[in-house]
Amino acid sequence: MLGESQTGGTMNQTMKQLPESEKPYEKCIQQGEQTLSDAELLAVIIRTGTKGESAVSLARNLLAEFRYPEGLLGLFRASIPELCNIKGIGMVKAVQLKCIGELSKRIVKAGFGKQPVFSSPEDIANYYMEQMRHEPREHTIVLMLNSKNRLLYEKVISTGTVNSSLVSPREIFLEALRHQAVSVCLIHNHPSGDPSPSREDILITKRLKEAGEIIGIYLLDHVIIGDNSYNSMKKRGIL
Repeated sequence: MLGESQTGGTMNQTMKQLPESEKPYEKCIQQGEQTLSDAELLAVIIRTGTKGESAVSLARNLLAEFRYPEGLLGLFRASIPELCNIKGIGMVKAVQLKCIGELSKRIVKAGFGKQPVFSSPEDIANYYMEQMRHEPREHTIVLMLNSKNRLLYEKVISTGTVNSSLVSPREIFLEALRHQAVSVCLIHNHPSGDPSPSREDILITKRLKEAGEIIGIYLLDHVIIGDNSYNSMKKRGIL
């Protein structure tokens, strides 16, 4: 592994002796982690390659196998069984890759604090983008907010097929009452990557708006997450 001595000279000497599969470590220390390519970053995570193949080479194979218009996204959408189908990727490496993907999502959310305030559709989209743009199926989440638009609670209320999900206004407002919410926000993803609202999306937005006005818990917005893009029903004038 990396140099066992803490002295600069010995460290440099040890680095020069590193096998090709571990050169990303050397590059990271000398030039910074931002200089590593996607394959080199992955190589640091998976650590070892296979017989006759370095960790960097294995990482390149992974990226090629799960290629996607935006590179790493395809890899992190892959399931553990799919990852294990790649020569050189066993259960441990597959779990490491999935955990890194999950960690990246949580790091984004951590910057908002424990109780984020959603003052705009951009705030909502930024908070949920990395979590939801990777999902292969539609997930619908209801956010319960207080009078200052601070998040009180969130709940996944529907996991649908690739094209649709079922939303129950009754379930949404029961949850809102249970958590003493002043307003709610609906958010769901479009696995196609296109956040344009469907006819069904518009209809459910109008139904929730009307139901909320009767109960006194208002629908703040309905945000649709696409692939690094989003749509706000409020911005579109539907709310």
